[in-house]
Parts: sequence; structure tokens; C-alpha cells
Amino acid sequence: MPKWDRPPGLSLPGPPPGPPANPPDRPGGQPSANPPDRPGGQPSLGPLDRPGGLSYKIGVNALYLIPGGVGGTEIYLRALLPALAEIDKVNQYFVFTNRETGADLVPAAPNFIHALQPVRATSRPARILWEQTALPLAAARLRLDAMLNPGFTAPLFCPCPQVTVFHDLQHKRHPEYFRWFDRPFWRFFLYWAARRSKALIAVSSATAADLRRFYPRLPASKIHVVPHGVDPVFAGIRTRRNPQPFLLAVSTLHPHKNLDGLLRAFALFRRRRPDMRLVVCGMHGFATGPLHELRRSLGLEEAVEFPGWIPRDGLYDLYARAWAFIYPSRFEGFGLPIPEAMAAGIPMACSDVEPMSGLAGDAAVKFDPEDVDAIAAAMLRLTEDEALRARLAEAGPRQAAKFSWKAAAEGTLETLRGAMEKL
Repeated sequence: MPKWDRPPGLSLPGPPPGPPANPPDRPGGQPSANPPDRPGGQPSLGPLDRPGGLSYKIGVNALYLIPGGVGGTEIYLRALLPALAEIDKVNQYFVFTNRETGADLVPAAPNFIHALQPVRATSRPARILWEQTALPLAAARLRLDAMLNPGFTAPLFCPCPQVTVFHDLQHKRHPEYFRWFDRPFWRFFLYWAARRSKALIAVSSATAADLRRFYPRLPASKIHVVPHGVDPVFAGIRTRRNPQPFLLAVSTLHPHKNLDGLLRAFALFRRRRPDMRLVVCGMHGFATGPLHELRRSLGLEEAVEFPGWIPRDGLYDLYARAWAFIYPSRFEGFGLPIPEAMAAGIPMACSDVEPMSGLAGDAAVKFDPEDVDAIAAAMLRLTEDEALRARLAEAGPRQAAKFSWKAAAEGTLETLRGAMEKL
């Protein structure tokens, strides 16, 4: 049976839990069968409180999350939930997690409840089966008003409106980067998540455009662009930077990240700057073996490091010490390391491809990711042009300030409201 964790001071009548207090029209702590009308004219942002002080009950489907195993979507959820807790003290959130994910995912706020589920996400078939069967039943028992799905997939039959987050549509744009036996999963479940959800959150305008392109029957009004934010810790890194002779790339080792091109460019760059090293930190993905072999064949074993997925504190230290930052990806749904590097005041270069180019604005050197010589030239400029380095270090934090997790939380809440009001 699922385990229900609750913060101190939150009184629940027993599993499954009801609200923390008995509202006037909910005897026994159970939600009324017919919730009060939700009139228009409510403020566009802020807590989604109902008239009369009654709160909404919102599920968060975190069953997909494997700590250290899903890349940027983990960073996204770990940043979004505290931001929601900061701006919304009224509504109740039931965060459904798997066995791998600890209670630290759930904010220590009285309106956030940890709903541990007895399933492991490392077994994808088991996780999907639980998501499609047990999760909707839990939503029905709790009488949820909405379900937020932050990791692409959603229950196909859910008793409440759903909002699903699409971080990208790489399986449509670049199916060649997927294993043949994974493609049917991505095609089926993402298509039906898009169809079944009341609203979709696209993390960039580029991802929204892909949703319209590949799912042309979706109403345009269903798609809402809510960009990621930037951890405020990165702004503090700027004041304690101590640059050392290495370039930093933060990226999962997947084929679309163009790390093979980065290594070839770095080999050219090292002819001029043999003192420089390259650190590529991120989850070991499908390109790990070929990248290690390429590093060996280029004679870069002593100059290039692949430390894998590292804790955030370790990542902050790398940002503080990197001489420059480089992001050579061929495709992204957002590209969170770009505004993070800008916020830290690191001179950086990135692919001249959307949404990365738009994220960086005028705060980065840009290059064609397919042109190895152009990548090498960008490295050289970042390391030797002191005037450019100073300009980028100043422009980066200004550009990064356009992205905040508070704004992302507000946009998410507004999208949830719209989905619930369409009942």
C-alpha cells in the first residue's frame, strides 16, 4: 500500500488523507461532491484558492524521477516544487514518488504531502503500469482537483484535469537518437498525454512550436509556454569566481549533445592552448562508450574528464572555477545550463540554434554546432580575448535575470487554474 508522509502539525483523518483541516462544507474532511463554482475575474497569478477559503487539491506525478538518472527533468522538478511552496500556502499538493526518490523532494511545508508509492521507476514497465492504473485510483480516492505531470507522460484515464509538461519533442525531431525499441513508447505515451491533458506546458517557444507542428490537431490555446528558472545560488557564484585553466560543459552524454564535435574541436584548440583541460559533467548516456573511445583516439585522455552526474554542490564549485563555459548541443527543449552559466558570470559560447541562441541573447559567443573549426575558434576567443571575456561576464547575469523559478511557479499555477476552470 502507498505510504503517506505528512509534515508535523498536519492532521489527516487516516489513509488516504483528507485536507489538513475540515472546511465548513466538508464534513469528515472529505471534499464535497460538487465543489463550489469558480467564478471568473480572479487574479491572474497567486494561490489558486477557491471562493470562501477552500483550497484545491493538486497531485504531482513524480513517478518518473530516478535520482541522478533523468538529467534536467530532475533539476526542473527539484527547483519547481520549492518555488510553488514559496508562493502558494493555500492549496494542498500530494507529491507521488517512487521507491528511489527520497522525501527530500517534497518541500517541508504543511500543504505539501509526500505520497510514497510502492513502485520502482528503474523498471519502466512497472512504473508505467502503476502510473496508468494505481495513480488514477489514488487521484479518485483523494478527489484531486488536478494532476500535474512534470515528466512528459500522464495517466490516460484520470478522474481530474491534467497539466503535462513537455520538455522537448526529441523523439519526433531526432528519432535516430533513440533506441528502436524505445521509440514506440515515446510515440504512444507522449501523443496520448498531449491529447488527454487539459493543458500542456512547453518549456520554451521552440518546444511549443514543435507541439503545434507534430500534433497539429491540438488547439493552440492548450499550449502554454512557461520557461525554466535559474537557481539563485548561481548569482552568488559570480562574486567568488576563481577561474582556473579548464573549460566546462554540463551535459548528459547523449548523441544529440554533440560532444563528439566538442572533443574534435577541443583537440584543435589544444594545439594553441595545451595548458587547458575540458571537464564534461553530466549523466552517462547512450554516447558514453563512443565518447571515451574518441577521447582515447584523439590523445585527450589526460586532458578531458567525464566525472558523470555530480551533486549540485560539486557543480557549483565547477562553475566557480571554470575559465569558460561551452554548450555545443544540436538540439534542446530549453538548455538550462546556459542561463545558469550566465548567472554565474562565466564567459560562454553556445550553439546558434533555438532555443539556445535566444536564451543566451547577446551574452554568448555563438557557433554552428556542425562546424568543428567554428567551435574551436569560439574556445580560443573565450580564453584569449580579455575584452570579450569581461563583456560576457557582465552581460550574462543581466540576461539570466530574465529567468526565475518564481515566475515558472506562477506560470505553472496559472496553467493549473485554467485547466480546472475548463471543467
